[in-house]
Amino acid sequence: MYLYHFGVRELPFTLTPNTQYYYGLPCHKEALEVLLHALKAGEGFIKVTGEVGTGKTLICRKILNELPDHFVTAYIPNPYLSPDELRRAVAAELSVELSVHTDQQEFTHRIQERLIEIHRGGNSVVLIIDEAQALPLESLEVLRLFTNLETESRKLLQVVLFGQPELDEKLSNEEIRQLRQRITFSYGLKKMNQDQLYFYIIHRLSVAGYNGNEVFSRKVCAMIHKASGGTPRLVNVLCHKCLMLTYGKGKRKVEKAHVRLAIADTDACEPNSKKKRLSVMMLLLAFVLLSILGVGYLTGVLPR
Repeated sequence: MYLYHFGVRELPFTLTPNTQYYYGLPCHKEALEVLLHALKAGEGFIKVTGEVGTGKTLICRKILNELPDHFVTAYIPNPYLSPDELRRAVAAELSVELSVHTDQQEFTHRIQERLIEIHRGGNSVVLIIDEAQALPLESLEVLRLFTNLETESRKLLQVVLFGQPELDEKLSNEEIRQLRQRITFSYGLKKMNQDQLYFYIIHRLSVAGYNGNEVFSRKVCAMIHKASGGTPRLVNVLCHKCLMLTYGKGKRKVEKAHVRLAIADTDACEPNSKKKRLSVMMLLLAFVLLSILGVGYLTGVLPR
């Protein structure tokens, strides 16, 4: 694609939550500090919320990588699970074998035995659930019952919930008010301001291996910020398209026209006519084809 053109080792603006590209936005740093403090203090329930694309999964993976060695983690990324499915998922993460006919009472007993075993070894257990807004109310109640497992001095299981703002709406339900009362620490992720976005883009290009002249000017970044609202995922989408367009034009610096085209092709930024979206997509596809042909010539696959 445009790797050779800009001299980067890999695509700098993919949507995969890669911790190597972690920038350390103020809200991300604060969220990590809150999580680490609460977990070290032995708190039962901790919650982190944020709009779609604000970096929840990235923070989730970051905390998994940075927890001290004495923490044993259980990670559930897709929690649209019934109570029984959730119990079995947690058991699997903690290496507890359950038969097909294991009932709730036996499950609780075996999980408690396993947690006590881990605790006696000087370790703590943390259950981390991503996309927690997808949990049914009945499964949220199961989580509360998990945290009833404790010694005289501390909880045997701590739970961290990552979710969209819909999680707060779900937790406001009177049916699970006991769980809501047990959430002792919570943090809400914010979007990037214009300055943060500018340095975020520079950081990702640098991590990808770019060391040339400025590609995204502050004026261009202001346009991207206005269109994306400072949401990291949308910023990545727009920057990727801008680099494709810039490469297709044989340029080295993103221009306002490139940003306008990228915005027009991104439904999440603003409503666009079907015809306009189609024309931009055709243009992007032409640039991709051009890049493939270019690689073919360079490698000798295609005749000159």
